[in-house]
Amino acid sequence: MRTLIRNGRVVDPSQGLDAFADLLLEDGEVARIGERLAAPEHTEVVDAAGLIVTPGFIDIHVHLREPGQEYKETVRTGTMAAAAGGFTAVCCMANTVPVNDHRSITEHIRGEAERHGFARVHPIGAVSKGLEGKQLAEIGEMAAAGAVAISDDGRPVMDAELMRRALLYARHYGLPNGLGLPNGLPVVQHAEDLSLSGGGVMHEGETSARLGLPGIPGSAEDVMVARDLILLEDCGGRYHVAHISTARSLDLVKLAKRRGLPATCEVTPHHLLLTDDEVARTGFSTACKMKPPLRSAGDKAAMLAGLADGSVDAIASDHAPHHTDEKDESFHNAPFGIVGLETTVPLCLDRLVRPGLISLSRLVELLACGPARVMNLPTGTLRAGAPADVTLLSLEDRYTVEPGGFRSKGRSTPFGGWELQGRAVGTFLEGRRVVFEERRSS
Repeated sequence: MRTLIRNGRVVDPSQGLDAFADLLLEDGEVARIGERLAAPEHTEVVDAAGLIVTPGFIDIHVHLREPGQEYKETVRTGTMAAAAGGFTAVCCMANTVPVNDHRSITEHIRGEAERHGFARVHPIGAVSKGLEGKQLAEIGEMAAAGAVAISDDGRPVMDAELMRRALLYARHYGLPNGLGLPNGLPVVQHAEDLSLSGGGVMHEGETSARLGLPGIPGSAEDVMVARDLILLEDCGGRYHVAHISTARSLDLVKLAKRRGLPATCEVTPHHLLLTDDEVARTGFSTACKMKPPLRSAGDKAAMLAGLADGSVDAIASDHAPHHTDEKDESFHNAPFGIVGLETTVPLCLDRLVRPGLISLSRLVELLACGPARVMNLPTGTLRAGAPADVTLLSLEDRYTVEPGGFRSKGRSTPFGGWELQGRAVGTFLEGRRVVFEERRSS
């Protein structure tokens, strides 16, 4: 099977490449990049004139809900949403029902993804059995079945000794990929000290006080990140902060990196583009309720600065779908979480690249090369011999966020109605163009 993608602007930061070129995909791998490549016999030719050709985008923070909560999302609908949004791979969190804390659940998730074929799925196994924070899960068994990291995301690892042992055990699993981080599975932390966050429902600050809603202080995140980085320095391993949201937490990660610690972090589009004032502006819309909560303007500015200075390793959606009836509650009672697989790329192209906050190459680094590096994946590059996962972008296409048309089962987004310029217009998975089924009715 051969595909020749012609006349596109190829942007691949892993090779320092930004040039008009052709890309030949053969037998599921990147064969070569060059100018005016000849099409071998029996080759599908795709004209990418006016488009950007990049390594396939990877979302390293997604909740697919299957098994156990298929009314919210399934592997099929989640990977359809991923491909529609420009992602060729996702890493899915372990808070399924039952929890992905042993080999059979990991294998089930991977099997479902392969059966549907819209995007790769890399399961993230649980740190603790049942996400209860008491006993380590079967890390080795999950790694052998294909887990690429461990995390209790949705809940923090509150017990310091459990986190220490997780860092130690995870060092023995996973293979190096030559991208600069040590061997072992990353331990992904939902950084939240529950004794500080308590029953908070939004960021603690002037807005929460004015609205009369219990707040979650930024220090709830900061204290946990500081503790974990001390443990990382003492016992080694690899540590990744999920959905980082405060300026002080990011400063702590920067300091750890300067000291040579293998610490990484991701930030979400909503923490880059919105603040806690959005809760008031929207009249308590539950589409503005997520963990960590929308933070202050100063925190938002720090996240944007982290993109520009290289201290943030990846942009991730934290796609967390809920049934519409669940989000159609009071702000206090509604669950935390919004969807993001289908909005992340257009939001980043329109609100980050188009105004010049970051370059297009830096965005590709944050959505492809950086995520691959964090999760030790062989994708995220268009080097010869790499898996032929490709994303095509248009910088000119206009896109209106219409939740009713999402391929995801989730509908809750604070970006509904936003008019954006730039979007993903196609993906290739192992050299095969991904073609969608008819949209599910809303």
